[in-house]
Amino acid sequence: MDPLVFITGASSGIGQALAWRYGQAGWRLALVARRVGEIERWAREQGLDPQRYAVYGADVADTDSIVAAGLACIAGQGLPDVVIANAGISAGIDTAVRGDIDVLARTFATNNVGLAATFHPFVAPMVLRGSGRLVGMASVAGIRGLPGHGAYCASKAAVISYCESLRGEMRGSGVGVVTLCPGYVDTPLTRKNRYPMPFLIKAPDFADRAFRAIEAGVSYRVIPWQMGIVARLLRLLPIALFDQMLAGRPRKHRQEQR
Repeated sequence: MDPLVFITGASSGIGQALAWRYGQAGWRLALVARRVGEIERWAREQGLDPQRYAVYGADVADTDSIVAAGLACIAGQGLPDVVIANAGISAGIDTAVRGDIDVLARTFATNNVGLAATFHPFVAPMVLRGSGRLVGMASVAGIRGLPGHGAYCASKAAVISYCESLRGEMRGSGVGVVTLCPGYVDTPLTRKNRYPMPFLIKAPDFADRAFRAIEAGVSYRVIPWQMGIVARLLRLLPIALFDQMLAGRPRKHRQEQR
């Protein structure tokens, strides 16, 4: 039987591009999103074989919802070979604004708790089988904090650390953990940004590079490679110089401004 990939946030952007890339490579698809109708419409428009994919409606911020989707996938399609926790949200925050604390909480619920909940149904059966890959979608934004971007940067920094911890826990089990850190990818999410986006790549290009990285079994990959160099430099930059470099940089749109 052809391998199976489970992808959250598959209704648009990176998730949709990953679904297309895996489908083109002959994989069966388990596609998850809140907007089920959009996935189903896209699948029909692309001419996907209904026997080779299934759509699950779930909100990753609701633990019971995404766990149920994972269990339904196992029952209906079998245990996936790759699970990609891609679903995420991004909005700027201002800590002085009370409502933005709720935005912070929703961001963590989706980007962090939702990621762990996505993996949860698959960990034990993958370990029992002795194979599988769990893929966490982090971001270059998780490497250093950006003004007005505290919720997203903090959540993606947590993804990087969480996946590193999980990778250690899975060592010797046959289950790999892959951390992907996109730079700027042209999606509906990033088109709202009001600051320069160096080395911007198209979503299908990102998906192709991500597919190859996951297949190679890498532990950590920044895409595109140019942003990998930027990421390494950011880590080394002294705090005073980093703060000076970002002085006057436009902030991420807050949710009420979007």
